[in-house]
Amino acid sequence: MENENIYPIQLLSRQDKEALLHQRGIMIWMTGLSGSGKSTVAVGVERELHRRGILCRILDGDNIRAGINSNLGFSAEDRRENIRRIAEIGKLFVDTGIVTIACFVSPTAELRELARNIIGEKDFREVYIATPLDECERRDVKGLYARARRGEVKDFTGISAPFEAPTHPVLSLDTSLMTLQEEVEAVVELITRR
Repeated sequence: MENENIYPIQLLSRQDKEALLHQRGIMIWMTGLSGSGKSTVAVGVERELHRRGILCRILDGDNIRAGINSNLGFSAEDRRENIRRIAEIGKLFVDTGIVTIACFVSPTAELRELARNIIGEKDFREVYIATPLDECERRDVKGLYARARRGEVKDFTGISAPFEAPTHPVLSLDTSLMTLQEEVEAVVELITRR
């Protein structure tokens, strides 16, 4: 539904902002099970980019759900709205020339496609943190897998709710087989070759 009372203002262009920062905006969308290592890899990438003088912003599931999406649960509708809001926020960062890393389970191809469509195909890079379920459970610092297996957490991705692995991610990392440094280098290479 269009709103007749909305009049977008004319902003500086993306090119102006990227020229100011001497970098190009991009979205690295990290998907994978809870405990797969998405946030750990993202923090490592952010530190390396910072060291190189590249401005980066991480959008992390727990942080976003504690703030802007604190009113959302984990129903299918709320998961969709969670991803939609994150993608809209991420697009603002990318359009400002900021390297943006989103760390969200985003368990279905449909949700990731929603994000890709909002952000734009040319700016969206899907990275699959492909750590096996048993390793994610072993790392379970929040105790969520154990609670899900006892039936205390409903619709928990990987246990009582499905996870659809990406079919064509631009990069796939199994954090149980690689060092953090190797993972960081792979993602940084993906960003800087652009």
